[in-house]
Amino acid sequence: MKFKSDITNNLISEFGEDNIVCIHGHKANKGHNNCFNSGKVRVARRVKGVLKNSNKTNCKVLLYDIETSPIMAFIWKIWDENISPGQIIHDWFIISWSARWLFSDDTFSDVITSEEIRDKDDSRITKSLWKLLNEADVVVGHNIIGFDNKRVNTRFLVHGLPPTLPYISVDTLKVTRETFSLTSNSLAYINKFLGIPEKTHLDFSVWKDAYFGDAKALKLIGDYNKNDTIILENLFLRLRPYIKHLPNMNLWSGENISVCHACGSEHLDWTVKAYYTETGMYKGYRCKDCGAVGRSRQLELSKEKRKTVVRGL
Repeated sequence: MKFKSDITNNLISEFGEDNIVCIHGHKANKGHNNCFNSGKVRVARRVKGVLKNSNKTNCKVLLYDIETSPIMAFIWKIWDENISPGQIIHDWFIISWSARWLFSDDTFSDVITSEEIRDKDDSRITKSLWKLLNEADVVVGHNIIGFDNKRVNTRFLVHGLPPTLPYISVDTLKVTRETFSLTSNSLAYINKFLGIPEKTHLDFSVWKDAYFGDAKALKLIGDYNKNDTIILENLFLRLRPYIKHLPNMNLWSGENISVCHACGSEHLDWTVKAYYTETGMYKGYRCKDCGAVGRSRQLELSKEKRKTVVRGL
């Protein structure tokens, strides 16, 4: 069956119609064809390709995203205006958050209610996000280091919550800026450029209606937030082989065998060329599942050879 969205049709062509669902979890022809026609779809099952799970460790990787309100302020003009703190009527707060464990079919979310938003009270959804983040070993997001992490920490502070238990942050925006030369590093542009599920669009009127308590607008923001988390997973897995300094999955492996540092797979090709430093040589590997490359920690040079190696000043 053909849909109006090329995104939907391309995913169906690659993975099969039975493996594609809308952002609400429904298959084609199950009452949510508007989602399929507008490209609000994702891969449902872990079939071969971008969403293959090869992790043999117990590392808990959480992908998350938040949506915040605009700041309400008195202004004198709409262009080139510096707004002082004294002009602010009400500062920003969290409207919704969305999260999913890597390779899970479930997406968790919490959205502020109409009553809560009229009181600018995000305490309930802030506490539910705080609880979830405490369970994570690694958190992944697009601009989480520059935005999401700082914003949620600010709301934790406001509501008297202690810091979360430590986790390692992986920022896909930071990765794309440091590793590639993309025309734009926005999530919307990158996913479209790579041909993977894309962002949906919300007109500012939705945010305005939500700010004043419109339940339908709040639901639209919640769905928008969920889709961002789903497509973030696709992007993260596409980028993962290229990411430097990822948390080493060997640290979460309960067995005394080497696994891929990036994805935790046991399927490593140790026949690739060696890795050289200025004074050392190590066995190199390529992961047969995610494609990442790495090296052993043990020097391949004999003790006698190491004594003869000199270096420049």
